[in-house]
Amino acid sequence: MTDNVVPLFKTPDPTPEPAPAVASESTAARPAPSWKRFGRALRMAVTDDRTKTAVRLVARHGMYVAGGTRIVARRTWDGRTGSRYERMIRAAEAAGNWEEAKEWEDRLTRFRAARHHRRMDLLKAPQDAVKSALYGTGLTVGGLLALGIVLAVANKDLGDVVAPISAAIEFIRWIVYIATVVWGPLVTVGPWLALLALWQVGRQRQTAPAWAMPAGQRDDVGAPITPSIVVTALRDLGIAPLRNAIKEMGDSGAAMLGPIRIAGCGVEVDVTLPSGVSTAEVQGRRRKLAENLARHEHEVFITLPTAARTVRLWIADSGALDEPIGPSPLVTDETMTANYKTGKAPWGQDLRGDAATLSLYQRMVLATGLSNQGKTAALRALALWAALDRTVEFRIADLKGVGDWGMFDGLATTLIQGPTDEHVIEATEMVEGLVAEMERRIQAPPGTVFAPLIGIVDEAQVAFMCPAVGEDRRPYGGSKATSRYFMAVRKIHNQGRAVDVLLWEGTQDPTDQNLPKLVREGAHTRISLVLGTESQARMALGDKAVDGGAAPHLLRQGLDKGTVVVASDGIKIPAGQASITVRTHFIDTDTAALIADRAKALRGAVETATTTEPAAGAVDALADIARVLGDDRRVLTQEVLRRLAQLNPGEYREWTFADLKQVLEAAGAEPRKSDGRMVVDRDRVARAIAERDQDDPERLAE
Repeated sequence: MTDNVVPLFKTPDPTPEPAPAVASESTAARPAPSWKRFGRALRMAVTDDRTKTAVRLVARHGMYVAGGTRIVARRTWDGRTGSRYERMIRAAEAAGNWEEAKEWEDRLTRFRAARHHRRMDLLKAPQDAVKSALYGTGLTVGGLLALGIVLAVANKDLGDVVAPISAAIEFIRWIVYIATVVWGPLVTVGPWLALLALWQVGRQRQTAPAWAMPAGQRDDVGAPITPSIVVTALRDLGIAPLRNAIKEMGDSGAAMLGPIRIAGCGVEVDVTLPSGVSTAEVQGRRRKLAENLARHEHEVFITLPTAARTVRLWIADSGALDEPIGPSPLVTDETMTANYKTGKAPWGQDLRGDAATLSLYQRMVLATGLSNQGKTAALRALALWAALDRTVEFRIADLKGVGDWGMFDGLATTLIQGPTDEHVIEATEMVEGLVAEMERRIQAPPGTVFAPLIGIVDEAQVAFMCPAVGEDRRPYGGSKATSRYFMAVRKIHNQGRAVDVLLWEGTQDPTDQNLPKLVREGAHTRISLVLGTESQARMALGDKAVDGGAAPHLLRQGLDKGTVVVASDGIKIPAGQASITVRTHFIDTDTAALIADRAKALRGAVETATTTEPAAGAVDALADIARVLGDDRRVLTQEVLRRLAQLNPGEYREWTFADLKQVLEAAGAEPRKSDGRMVVDRDRVARAIAERDQDDPERLAE
């Protein structure tokens, strides 16, 4: 019975079962294949820094020998053949210099003639050598015998007759013995000495590739500019005709370069381009040229001198343009005064390191650039210098209104500060006041001398973009003939300089909307700080300056603050250039206030008005048109313009058909055709005036 009982719980076996083997442990313990170990070791050996250094060392010195051999072989070939002359002829032809090509051809002809004479002389050399040897031997033996006879007579010994000949034979024996001893080592060492000479030639000419050079020599940033560096940079610009011409030149392109001159914090060199290469192609590759010269783009400037087919390269020392220039003479010389008519404002330094001074006499000024790049400081520095002439009167409108021109309070007769439409209206009335003063001066007796009057509008783009409209329905902003600010600026630009009424404007980020073409082209001195695009640079400086190399759009925003490109006849510009780059002195607001205090002490107290009164006699163009129409029902537009000019020459002398059309279109009485000719209708003008007066109760009451 008991044998059939099954226990509820099985008693565990005290003998433990063996644990299964772990596959991962056995796999890890298995050694890697030999080919993997070899590949891993090989990769480590190849990528090790010591291996790279050794490879560069072997390659560098090997290329020194190969390059030296090539140079010596070429020199030998050039010395024995006419290849040098032929290369120079091809180089002169490539450069279009036919006179130089003819001169090298004459030299080649003379070289070939001289070589022919030398070869003909070699044909007769053997027989001449035999004759010379016989004559020399006979004379030598005879001389030694004569010497022996003299010795024999003197010593009374007959054996002395052959003593000199024996001594000569012994001397020859010793020479042969020494040559035999030295010849073996010389033959062994000679090739190594020749190899060392070739290595030295290659090392001096740096024939090894850049990757094989030591780390310190591979980094050529900031290296001195040499003719070979300039030619190589030009060759690698990617201009095929230029590259081919340099290859064909016998001097490897050195003939293209003028002298490399030290110019301020850099060097300057003129490059005469070969035929088939235009200056515009080189100017268009400024960045690549700078990189080829191991410089940043802003450290290379390309301009056009007077010589044809020539570009002038100014290459800054690496990092030199990032260093600040010294303080302004306005700060360092507290006794300085100004003369508006004959003097020049100390403004900064050009790239050559020379002082840059600007004449302000009878010149309208326009300064533009991106925001926060030093435009106001550059314009204010000119005004501070002019303020040291007690005869100069200022009327200033600062449409930024943050106090940049606050030091002129007590110095300017008008100082408007603020960005609102009300400030633009006051600025417009200030400029119209300048127009009224200009017209008064124009009507003065001939020979009348007037004190200079300078109006300054900073942030003028605010005025041009202002949407405010006056009571006469004429907008203050805009660029049409109905714009009060625009028309006032135009009038000053047209006639102001003749009577010393000038307008300076500062504006940012120029466009056709915030800086109309007629306004920017009316400035005599055009100044540009850093800009965003080439089209903006053309707006700021004009096409001629930009085509001639001016590139404010390539200045660095934030890094080139205060650096300006100037197109003006008031500053000294190198011959052949249309502009010059100037690094202006920075005068901060506190220092500017101290200079302004000196100016105030020179001229005494000046009462500064912060608002303006509307200019007296502001014209009503629509009413004037109705007046000149008279009783005529229709009048030709040309006749209307003539009558307006007779009515008010100062206002309407410069008007064109477009100006007349804009005024009439704004009033709803635009000109129309009658019998194929444009006329102004009296009834439509009268109806437009009636509608305007009806909408304006104050005008209707008048």
